[in-house]
Parts: sequence; C-alpha cells; structure tokens
Amino acid sequence: MFDAVAHRYDLTNDVMSLWQVRMWRAVTRSAVGARPGTRVLDLAAGTGTSAVEYAADGAQVVACDFSTGMVAQGKRRHPEIDFVAGDATALPFADATFDVTTISYGLRNVQDAPRALREMARVTRPGGRIVIAEFSTPTSAVFSRLYRFYLGTALPAAARLVSSNTEAYDYLAESILAWPDQEGLAALMHEAGWRAVAYKNLSGGIVAVHRGTRPAAR
Repeated sequence: MFDAVAHRYDLTNDVMSLWQVRMWRAVTRSAVGARPGTRVLDLAAGTGTSAVEYAADGAQVVACDFSTGMVAQGKRRHPEIDFVAGDATALPFADATFDVTTISYGLRNVQDAPRALREMARVTRPGGRIVIAEFSTPTSAVFSRLYRFYLGTALPAAARLVSSNTEAYDYLAESILAWPDQEGLAALMHEAGWRAVAYKNLSGGIVAVHRGTRPAAR
C-alpha cells in the first residue's frame, strides 16, 4: 500500500492535514533536538522529509522504513541520507546504537506496536530518548465529533482528488480511530521500558508528540 502512494505521499499529506503536518513536524523536530554528532534513527521515515531536517541540524541520521517503495523514492530525492529498509519489530541495528529514536505517524501501522517499542529501546543507548509523533484523540467532545466527520467523509473525498490510492486513505481513517489515546500510548511506552514518558497535544489532540527516556545502565 505504501509503495503505491510513495510518489505523491508528501503532497497528499500536506493536503489531507490542511498543511498542519508542517507545524507538527516542526514540533517533533524540536523534541528530537538533533545537533552535531547526535545519532538519530528515523523510523517509518517515508521519503526522508524529516530525516533531511535532522541532518540539517547536524545529526548522523539513518532513515528506516518497511516500504521498499518509500525507501527507493527517498534515495532518489535525498541521496545524501542513509536509507535502510527494515522492520520496526526486528530492527537491523546493534544494541545501543542511537542517541534518539523517532517515529512519526508510523507506529500505528506496525503489526505489533509493543514489540516495536521494545526494539526501539534496544537500539537506543541508555539515557537516550524516544520521540513519537502520532495521530491521537481530540480533547474536546465537540471537536472529536467534527474530527470523526472529517475522517469519515471529507478526508476520503479529498483523497479522491489528490491521491493515487484512495484505499490507502480509507485505511488511514480506520487506523486512526482504532489507535489508543494519549494515555494509552504512554502506558504502552512505559510497559516497553521507557521512563519519564510525557506528551504534548497538537491541534487540539489530533496529533500528540510523546517523549520518553531509556533508563541509564546502573
């Protein structure tokens, strides 16, 4: 599915989010806090839009995605970035390789999210951090009803205009509605071994940026 939408993926994301995704990405970039020498693993990296920004901040970035179509598109657009095809539940990296591991809008697509969170902890050094940007649950009941209408009606209509694969965006709505809320994801992170877990709501809770730390070795 993601192979099929890789070519127009970034444009479609802009339109589907009413360009809010650019603000969400800026907040995530700030949370990652990349600087010269920081080793960053960007999971579900897609075509490398976020990875390029981390590299611009001076980080040593590896962009990893399960979709070989996304990886191929990313390599064409950003040959300076190290792209790797990989499964978030069995990452092809050694223990404690990265200072920061981040994933944006991809964790809910993983078949076993708790296992992926444990894998992310494994490849992050003790004292290192995780940053997750993911669709979540609006905090206002009225806004939540409007958002559900958008997901069920307006989003599919817009997808028919700009996307090469409308079925992918039917799945998008379904996966968002089935995903845990902010506290639910925070609990999954804690169960996977992450500590100091906190989150920040964006756009009224449509998206939440979660952060956590891998405990330092005793």
